[in-house]
Amino acid sequence: MIDSRPFRLISGTANLPLAEKISQSSGIPLCRRTIKRFSDGEIFVQIEETVRSSDIYIIQPTCPPVNDNLMELLIMIDALKRSSVGNITVVMPYYGYSRQDRKVSPRTPISAKLVADLLTRAGVNRMVALDLHAGQIQGYFDIPFDNLYGLEVLCNHIGQQVIKDLVIVSPDAGGVLRARAFAQRLHANLAIIDKRRPRPNESAVMHIVGDVADYNCIIVDDMVDTAGTLCNAAAAIKAAGAKSVMAAITHGVLSGPAIERLAASRLDKLFITDTIPLSKEKQTQARIEVVSCAHLLGEAIKRIHQGDTLSTLFHQNDES
Repeated sequence: MIDSRPFRLISGTANLPLAEKISQSSGIPLCRRTIKRFSDGEIFVQIEETVRSSDIYIIQPTCPPVNDNLMELLIMIDALKRSSVGNITVVMPYYGYSRQDRKVSPRTPISAKLVADLLTRAGVNRMVALDLHAGQIQGYFDIPFDNLYGLEVLCNHIGQQVIKDLVIVSPDAGGVLRARAFAQRLHANLAIIDKRRPRPNESAVMHIVGDVADYNCIIVDDMVDTAGTLCNAAAAIKAAGAKSVMAAITHGVLSGPAIERLAASRLDKLFITDTIPLSKEKQTQARIEVVSCAHLLGEAIKRIHQGDTLSTLFHQNDES
């Protein structure tokens, strides 16, 4: 059913360039707002336009600084609820705390569930995200949740470059389904890296399952954080005789020593989407090519408001 109410886009400060691209792609201007921080760090939000009875789409990834961006989002939701809006949909390209999706040891939190509770209690009516680290996070919400595939954007972009002798590599057993789907779309072979992680943010590559010698290899994953796993994987693939090693990863968290590691790694190129903002200097230093997901998100927003299906987006988002 088509929603007859007007809909508006509004952005937090986490990734304004992406929000502006989504606005351009969808043809819907961003709502004016003021967001500022007081000297003690408190966040203030004021909506500068009338939004009464409008359906609102808030564009705000909870990328680093995660806590600041999450709190900013919650305050924006409260400001909009008090402005008598209709429905609120949060478009969260990157879901912070998504790796804390279960108890890994006694007396630890499930922070991804806590974030879900905070958002729903604040008044969110619908969620949109890209490549959740754990698909079960959708089950933490009692509201509609659309988990779009950011890797579709990367797959389309890479497919246009016509790379020959291609092998898609999963960096671990958990990513095999994602890598297999990527390989099928590009008509490529599949390889898997068996690794062991001795401590958080550290990994030791054990061996490669599949043939990578004399092939151009692309490592596929949902996120790269400190880049230890990715750099170790690239080194192992090159050592096994690969002609080149690239990576296609949705979320470029790139915290801590990530940029320095990538710059010194055996990786020839890293494709990432713009769910998390990255400076031009870091892109150049780490041989990163950014592929925008704005068209995908803009089209999803329009279809949600019009009551159209989103499933056909998964093979039609060639524009990026």
